[in-house]
Amino acid sequence: MVSQNSLAPAAVDEPIDVFTTAARTKLLVKDLSIRYGSSVALQGVDLEIREHEIFGIIGPANAGKTSFLKAINRMDVFTPGMRVDGEIRFNDRDTRRLSNVYALRSRIGVVFPLPVGLPMTVYENVALSPRLRGIKNKAELDVIVQRCLTRAALWDEVKDRLNALGSLLSGGQQQRLTIARALSQEPDLLMLDEFSIAVDPVTTMRIEDVLKELCKDVTIILVTNLVQQARRLANRTAFFLNGECVEVGVTEDLFTGEVKDQRTRDYVEGRFG
Repeated sequence: MVSQNSLAPAAVDEPIDVFTTAARTKLLVKDLSIRYGSSVALQGVDLEIREHEIFGIIGPANAGKTSFLKAINRMDVFTPGMRVDGEIRFNDRDTRRLSNVYALRSRIGVVFPLPVGLPMTVYENVALSPRLRGIKNKAELDVIVQRCLTRAALWDEVKDRLNALGSLLSGGQQQRLTIARALSQEPDLLMLDEFSIAVDPVTTMRIEDVLKELCKDVTIILVTNLVQQARRLANRTAFFLNGECVEVGVTEDLFTGEVKDQRTRDYVEGRFG
């Protein structure tokens, strides 16, 4: 059994430039392949994601982006027929060998394309994870709830209706509530899968501002089919196509510099996708 603490990284005294060799590796993927029955979703993926960076993943539908996230968080156990091969190391631990999957997921927050509000109040949506960790003191829970809602840029809008059902919030507010709920786990890694699909442009920009601040504390993987969103947010970006990781590079270089594969240039310039 692996404890939750054993999955945590060593403390960082000050922010590290993610482009230097001093930046720690948060997630290391080697020769990752994913299949659903006889269908190949991803094959031969090698990636390194560094601590405190926003790592973008772009590509058209059915490129394997969501399958990649599922494999990281061991969500394949919920998907009949999904097979994952290769190595995934999170905080230098081989996730495929961990017996305590719940400890792994407690360190990795996930925000899905559509907001999934739990059938409970705004307060309890955020307080649930701390309660499950054994925190019972109301004053301590109050601090956590306010901190997470503030970090998700939602506190000022809901502070007077914490006892209202989360499902009564607007779509954009519900998406930010899911971010606050993910942050209440105190994750090392936050994965967002097309978070802006059901969110209006104004709220999308607000969430983007939130993510820019959050990367000071957590590592972020941002899956998006909006290439300009990746350009605005991501330090580095991977381009997935037809189950292949075609290219990985500094994000701005993929848009303005020399790319290794013409398919990357064609995609970011909108020639297909």
